[in-house]
Amino acid sequence: MSSNALLAALLVASATATAQTSAPQSGTPAPAQENAAPATQEGADSIEERIRQEVDKRVEAAKQEMREEIRAQLATQSLATDWKEEWVEEKRKLEVFTLDGYYRLRPNLFYQFSLGKIPERRLFPSPRATEKTQSGADMRLRLEPTFNISEEVRVKTQLDVLDNILLGSTPSRSFPSDGFYLFDIFNDGQVSPRSAINALKDSLMVREAYGEVSTPVGLLRFGRMTAHWGLGLLRNDGNCLECDFGDVVDRVMFVTEPFKGFYVTPMLELNSEGQYAYPNGPQSQPVDLSNADDSYSVVLAVARRDTPQQVKAKLDNNQGVLNYGVHFSWRTQRYASAGLYSSPPVYNQDGTVGPTQGFVPRGATLYIPDVWLRYEERNFRVEFELAAYLGQINNRAQTPPEANDPNLNQALDVVSFGGAVVGEYRLLNGQLNVQMELGFASGDRAPGFGAYPGRQGTGANGFTQPGDVEGPQFNCGIGGCRDNAIRNFRFNRAYRVDNILWRELVGTVTDAFYAKPTVRYTLTQGFDLFGSVIYSQSIYAESTPSFTDRALGVETNVGARYETEDGFVARVDWSVLFPLSGLQELNEFERVDLATAHAIRGTLGIRF
Repeated sequence: MSSNALLAALLVASATATAQTSAPQSGTPAPAQENAAPATQEGADSIEERIRQEVDKRVEAAKQEMREEIRAQLATQSLATDWKEEWVEEKRKLEVFTLDGYYRLRPNLFYQFSLGKIPERRLFPSPRATEKTQSGADMRLRLEPTFNISEEVRVKTQLDVLDNILLGSTPSRSFPSDGFYLFDIFNDGQVSPRSAINALKDSLMVREAYGEVSTPVGLLRFGRMTAHWGLGLLRNDGNCLECDFGDVVDRVMFVTEPFKGFYVTPMLELNSEGQYAYPNGPQSQPVDLSNADDSYSVVLAVARRDTPQQVKAKLDNNQGVLNYGVHFSWRTQRYASAGLYSSPPVYNQDGTVGPTQGFVPRGATLYIPDVWLRYEERNFRVEFELAAYLGQINNRAQTPPEANDPNLNQALDVVSFGGAVVGEYRLLNGQLNVQMELGFASGDRAPGFGAYPGRQGTGANGFTQPGDVEGPQFNCGIGGCRDNAIRNFRFNRAYRVDNILWRELVGTVTDAFYAKPTVRYTLTQGFDLFGSVIYSQSIYAESTPSFTDRALGVETNVGARYETEDGFVARVDWSVLFPLSGLQELNEFERVDLATAHAIRGTLGIRF
């Protein structure tokens, strides 16, 4: 029986009981029969009308309560991830269009990021020789529209407007100029950024556009979407107010829950389609020229995961919360389109999009396991993630002629791994938070950190030599390879450890170990003070600029954060890097007393 029918039956029973109670007692003279019949009919009609009105009223109240509960659950859910989306079987009446996102403005000041080194050996773009300070401000408006086609079908998008645009970087006088301004001093306005015209990026960037369908057996998602897993060491969506980077993938995935709290998610990701064409002009449907140069991943994620509401309920009842999972990817590529990404794409007369120099046999395969675990109690949390890249690249050649040259087509092994563990303890009813984070990323004795292996080293054929900061982490040439393995693991650039060394000077954590204690104190609701110390050292001294010392630096960070219930956020950080001997130069003629670097960062934001 439905809830409406049950409610109606109860009301009928109640009305009948009332009518029986009001009936005349035994021995009381009954009214005339001809007068009783009309009265009985009139009373029945009145009772039926009252029942109908009461049913409608209560049903509408129940519907409204369900709508509010659904909206509350959606509001408290974390941002979309690869595998932890929730779905509900009941029909929902949702808003057709919803809009979330944030706006941020970030002023910053950098001091002595050169570390006092000579211009040729600096790790960061530096100002004129007579200057030590760099300052500016950037902004971003992130929009996350959702179109609810029905209770089960929706389209989700994410767009960045004026993404990390430096304030004042697109003046009215910028290219192409119409000659109205001769001197910058007369410029009094800005124009919209346009890629390859007056900026590196357009004023509007689309990050996500995908469909989502709730079915009785799971959740189907297809399109371009962000990707996140665990702590975010390997896959990080970059969906935070202070984030710059983030993973965006082209994917089809299906989330199932075979057992309560256990999620199984198979995925197919298209990493690179290689060369493609528009047969009938740039407005026509594109076609992939060959499947041979495609790179794709088959992914399976299995996780035990509680919803945010379940976690809160367990913690409130002094219960422990254990969540864990495994994320495994198998990625392959048979050939590579040589030169395809060496310059901006152009439309050729035959419809192909180039440039391209032909196909190079690659024969590459990667196995990418990632294990994550989180245990939490009311006053305690520990969480760790461990990931690896394992596989082989059978031919390192970059052009078709090199593919048959034994000095240029050697095979490379890939063996790298990294991880992090975070322990947190809460005191004073959660007002004081003490945290310790430890992390490592594997490396090898090849010179340079290897955060950007596509950059050229200063050695022969673009390989690195002692003292280099960046370059390939293997070394092959005439007669074979001195180093035919890629062993340095790189953290996702959206995973933040500090504010100067890894974030700005190196680019990401690689070939290193770090320890980071943090203290956070809540003065009042929404207002926090925090401080941390980060010690970093390289796994191998040969990877550092010094080539002889592993210690890289000690960085301190103190700051404050204020957030209101209506979405306003204000934050300020002051960071100081004390460089250690590992950042010194190998050549004694280039050595200097390393200078202390400072960074002051601010954030003004509005969440909605």
